[in-house]
Amino acid sequence: MVRKLIAATALLALPFAGSAYAQDSTTNGSLTLEAVAAVVNDQPISFTDVRARARMLLLSLGGQQPTQEQVQQITGQALEQLIDERLQLEKAAEFDLTISKEEIDGAVENMASQSGMTGADLKSQLLAAGIDPSSLEEQMRAELAWNHVMSGLYGSRIRISDNQVDDQIEQLRAAAKKTQYRISEIFLFAPDPETRAQAEEAAHSIIEQLKAGADFRVAAQRLSSAPTSATGGDMGWVSTSDLSPDLAPAIEAAAGPGLLDPIVVENGVYILYIQNKREPAEATTKVDLIRLITRDATDEHLKAAMEKIKSCDDVQSVANTTPGLRAQPLEDINVDELGPEGKSMVENAEIGQPTDIFAVSGGLGTMYVCRREEGAEALPSRDDLKSSLKGRELSMISERELRNLRRDATIIYR
Repeated sequence: MVRKLIAATALLALPFAGSAYAQDSTTNGSLTLEAVAAVVNDQPISFTDVRARARMLLLSLGGQQPTQEQVQQITGQALEQLIDERLQLEKAAEFDLTISKEEIDGAVENMASQSGMTGADLKSQLLAAGIDPSSLEEQMRAELAWNHVMSGLYGSRIRISDNQVDDQIEQLRAAAKKTQYRISEIFLFAPDPETRAQAEEAAHSIIEQLKAGADFRVAAQRLSSAPTSATGGDMGWVSTSDLSPDLAPAIEAAAGPGLLDPIVVENGVYILYIQNKREPAEATTKVDLIRLITRDATDEHLKAAMEKIKSCDDVQSVANTTPGLRAQPLEDINVDELGPEGKSMVENAEIGQPTDIFAVSGGLGTMYVCRREEGAEALPSRDDLKSSLKGRELSMISERELRNLRRDATIIYR
């Protein structure tokens, strides 16, 4: 049973500076252990761990350098993430599961590539910010271990029937007859009033980073507790009847596309980003794109990279090996979402080829057109739906199992 001795909100009052050990003020020069933020089944989590994770989370979003206030605002969310990781690694240990250095290095490289960096670049950025890269590696170890455990225990048990696929197709067809919104979400799990107050502060800090240029997809993957975190928070096209009653009014009241203010619900806080809106029976052209972005003011490096790319399959690998480039997949996009200029560029580009180079915030970009489907109902294939349903069910099982671990654990907040 979870025991809370002192509210975790006390974290927000702590100074940002500090290390795992504090120099004693007496003349003997002895070192004393820094205070512990929480104890998870007898395993301590120090305040240094929490501050380092908070700063690492904000740095990894790719926006502006976080302020001390922003770091403090997100400490509660960082602590909850560290608690989850301790529990995940404990569960993995029951199966004698070990994660190799190669797997961890690969996960770090994948994380870095989403921000246009290499793994070495990311570790150097962390060191420059005073963060030990081993903190990132431990995060990757826990994530990989938990995925292995959940896939091993439940992956082979999940069976998606033809009837389930048929039902999903009918739901998609029915939804197409209603006003729909393309929405992305970040959900910060916070089960009680104390943690909800922290999560709301964290949400405001995250929104500041997003407005400063941080990538919403990356933020969702790093921070969201929703099953959609695996797809960068993308909920796809939904109608308000598909949404929780807590969320629907805010969507309907929105003036247009953009970020909404944090929405506090019973068990957490939502950050929603409305990408677009479409009315029923609206003719659509769907495309899959990969956006290639550089922060350079000139197009020299971007053009050099484009010369190496022969098809959409090459975009990510070239971006991963070219400093300063970032590749971002944009799947199942209605061309009208791109605006008149973007729509024109995409419609004029051949499949597998890039658009003209265009200006983006802080740099230049191009879009590779990987698929185009003209005016059809554009429903996913049965195989894609079956895979999506299986992934959604495994994500829900994983979330439930983690909540059960938290319920049964002894967690003491200092």
